[in-house]
Amino acid sequence: MRVLVASAVALAAALASTPAMAAPTTVVAQGLNNPRGLAFGPDGALYVAEAGEGGAGPCFPGPEGGESCFGTTGALARIKNGTLTRVVTGLPSLAAPDGSSAIGPSDVSFLGLGFLTTGLGANPDLRAQLPAAGKQLGSLYTFVPGSATPTLKRVADVSAYEKAHNPDGGETDSNPQSVVPGPGGLAVTDAGGNSLLGVSAAGAITTLAVFPERDGFQAVPTGVAYHQGAYYVGQLTGFPFPKGAARVYLVVPGRQPQIVAQGLTNLIDVAVAPDGTIYALEIAHEGLLSPVPSGRLLKIRPGRSPVTIVGGLVLPGGLALHNGYAYISDCGVCAGGGRIVRVPL
Repeated sequence: MRVLVASAVALAAALASTPAMAAPTTVVAQGLNNPRGLAFGPDGALYVAEAGEGGAGPCFPGPEGGESCFGTTGALARIKNGTLTRVVTGLPSLAAPDGSSAIGPSDVSFLGLGFLTTGLGANPDLRAQLPAAGKQLGSLYTFVPGSATPTLKRVADVSAYEKAHNPDGGETDSNPQSVVPGPGGLAVTDAGGNSLLGVSAAGAITTLAVFPERDGFQAVPTGVAYHQGAYYVGQLTGFPFPKGAARVYLVVPGRQPQIVAQGLTNLIDVAVAPDGTIYALEIAHEGLLSPVPSGRLLKIRPGRSPVTIVGGLVLPGGLALHNGYAYISDCGVCAGGGRIVRVPL
């Protein structure tokens, strides 16, 4: 399922009326288009996947009504020494006519090379109806960080794997989200396919875990982190986006996923600190159907109740930890209104 909210007007109202954040925050960058996943590269810069703001079309029925229009406004942004530069542009993007709630570049990660995912949020057959650039949706790419204009190289067609194998056996739907390095390659969450996939250096894809439908709603895995031999996968939960139903799973390849945290709501990303502390980012603490969705960053330790690090976020899109701070993509479904905030941990 797509992780979308229908109205940018509602987002503007949320920005104006959201309560003050509990923790001190610093705005690192602003003016981004639907910022999602982010990570620090080996060059010391912070990279951000911008899902873009769609374009002139072709247009298709959107998941919450209205249209979703195609364009090449997606980008990979780099923030270094206080300056934001879009180092890769012209990437595919599907968004509402006002540019909000885009699907395009969805996450970035590093292990020497850089890795970038692009979402899709639909049956992979949709790509046949798009211009050539639309074929880049639903995929995993590599790039060399640090260069002025990195070149993307496709490593794996994640959505084609969903079409061919459909690991959860449900509706054929693919929306690659988070990517993280692990033993023997990479792991990618497919939020549409309800699966965690392994991708080798050669681009071979395998199924690491499947998250079945629960109580009438889709599992929708979003963020993934790696720590000491296991992957930690956060769960958004699909419509009606029930409050308190989201979980964090621990996935050891070859074993069934184990619940390590629950009672959470609409997780969009997760991260794990070196000491094993889990940080979970809720896109909407009261649920995505609440009148003014307000996101939170939570600290989770075994045997303890979650602690709120910061609240009052507006539909955040991604999380990264670095040198004692959390970096968050705030207003992650806003065209031109997205920003990166830094919060002390």
